[in-house]
Amino acid sequence: MAAEDTSVSGVSGRYATALFELARDQKVVDEVKADLDKFDALLNESADLKRLVRSPVFAAEAQSRALSAVLAKAGIAGISANFLKVLTANRRLFVVADVIRGYRALVAKFKGETTADVTVAEALSDKNLDALKVALKSVTGKDVALNVKVDPSIIGGLVVKLGSRMVDGSLRTKLNSIKHAMKEAG
Repeated sequence: MAAEDTSVSGVSGRYATALFELARDQKVVDEVKADLDKFDALLNESADLKRLVRSPVFAAEAQSRALSAVLAKAGIAGISANFLKVLTANRRLFVVADVIRGYRALVAKFKGETTADVTVAEALSDKNLDALKVALKSVTGKDVALNVKVDPSIIGGLVVKLGSRMVDGSLRTKLNSIKHAMKEAG
């Protein structure tokens, strides 16, 4: 299995590294990760928040006020909130998704974990998630954190991406293979 690339670079990498080092020094790595995960979930759920984060049209002050309200309502405080406000003040809030991804990679490296991106047709039960983690740990020899995405278009099965390796066991792919085989035969 190819090693997972956990390097972070560019502007987002520098911010992620700075945040990680600060969180590690203050022994709040997991709390910051939980806050960033919560903010990432809000970002994925709200088109308005996404627009606020990505659009250069908003003035820094307006962006900062809106972000402060979102953070207060979400219960995100401390280092995480201050960090997001620094991104806003520096007009770098648009890289927040990359910063979160970089921070997660640094935390995983710090904890000796690897991360797998898993796409499923419908949400998995805790029992199935645990079984998947155990199976992936037996392959990698490391604890595996799962980023699970639900995509009903795969019909059934799952797609697992771990580092540079991908296993596509989706029903959609199997049906497409049968369709192509039938076209060649006919």
